[in-house]
Amino acid sequence: MSGQMSAAFHMADVRDKRITRRRAVAVGELVAGPVAYPLIVERRLPKGDALVMAEIAGLQGAKMASALMPLCHPLPLELVRVYCAPAPERLAIRVWCECASEARTGVEMEALAGVNAALLTLYDLSKPVEPALEIGGVRLLFKEGGKSGVWLHPQGMDAEERERFRPRPPRQLQGASCVVITLSDRASRGDYVDESGPVLAEGLRALGGEVVSTEVLADGIEPLAGRLHAFAASGIRICLCTGGTGLGPRDLTPEALQSLGGRSVPGLAQMLRGLSAQHTPLAWLSRAEVVQLGGMLVIALPGSPRAAAQCMSILTPVLGHALAMIDGASHA
Repeated sequence: MSGQMSAAFHMADVRDKRITRRRAVAVGELVAGPVAYPLIVERRLPKGDALVMAEIAGLQGAKMASALMPLCHPLPLELVRVYCAPAPERLAIRVWCECASEARTGVEMEALAGVNAALLTLYDLSKPVEPALEIGGVRLLFKEGGKSGVWLHPQGMDAEERERFRPRPPRQLQGASCVVITLSDRASRGDYVDESGPVLAEGLRALGGEVVSTEVLADGIEPLAGRLHAFAASGIRICLCTGGTGLGPRDLTPEALQSLGGRSVPGLAQMLRGLSAQHTPLAWLSRAEVVQLGGMLVIALPGSPRAAAQCMSILTPVLGHALAMIDGASHA
C-alpha cells in the first residue's frame, strides 16, 4: 500500500464517557402570514392537518438524525415529544422537540432534527396557499445530563417553557464551606505538582461551594484524621480527599476515615465505584470511602486527575441533596 492512511472526518470517540441520563429541547417557528396562518390553526389546509403531520414528522426526524448527519452518533431514543402551538401575535406556529435517552453523548442534534423536520412539514403543507413562508428562530433551548450538567441557551426560556420542560440543574452548594485534601507522599515532598486537588476544587466552585482550603498531606492515617476532626469542628460541610484509596501499603485514606467514628455512607461509595467502572474495570480496585462526621461529608476519591474529574462528575447531582439531608430537609 502506498501513501499514508488519513481520515478527513471522524465521529467523536465517546467510549470513555459514562452513560448518563440525557435530555434536550429544541425550538423553532414557521411564520405563516395572514393567509396560511388561519388555515393551519383551523386545520383547513388543502393537503390536510399540518399540525398533526408536523408532530409525526418531528418524531421521525429526531429518530433519523444520525442518518441525516454523517458524524452524529446513532442513539436509542427513549423519549421524543413534539409540540406545536400557535403564536397569533406573529402569525406563526412555534414548534418544540424534546428528546431523552441514557447514553454517552447528548441528544441535542436529535431534538434539532425533530424541530426542523416538523417545520419543513408545516412549510410543505402550507406552501400551496402561501409561498412566502419563513422558518426561523431554530435553536437548542437547553440540554441536561453528562459532564456539563444543565446548559441553557443565553436567550433563556419563557415561563411557559420552564413550566412545561422543567430543566433540572443539580442542587447548588449555595456557598457551603468546602476543603480539598490531596494525600500523596511524593506530592507532599514536592516531587510533583498536585493536579487532582485543583480539579476537585474547581468542581466544587462550579456547584457554588466556597473552597476555603486546599492541602497536600503525606499518606497515612495521621495527620489526615486530625485535620478532618478540626475541619468538622470549624463548620466545614464537604471535604473531598484524593489519593490513598488503592491497595498499596501506604494507601490508608479509607482507614483514616474509618477512624473518625462517623456514620458510614456505603451507598455513595458503591455508586462511585460502579459508575467509574464504566470508564475502567480498575475502578473496582478502588477503596473509595464516604463518612458523615457531624455536619460534614467526607469523601475519599482516587488520586489520578482523570479519576478525580470522573468522580466529581458522578458526585455533582447528589452533593447538594446530601447536605440538605444532613440538615434535615426532605429526602424527595
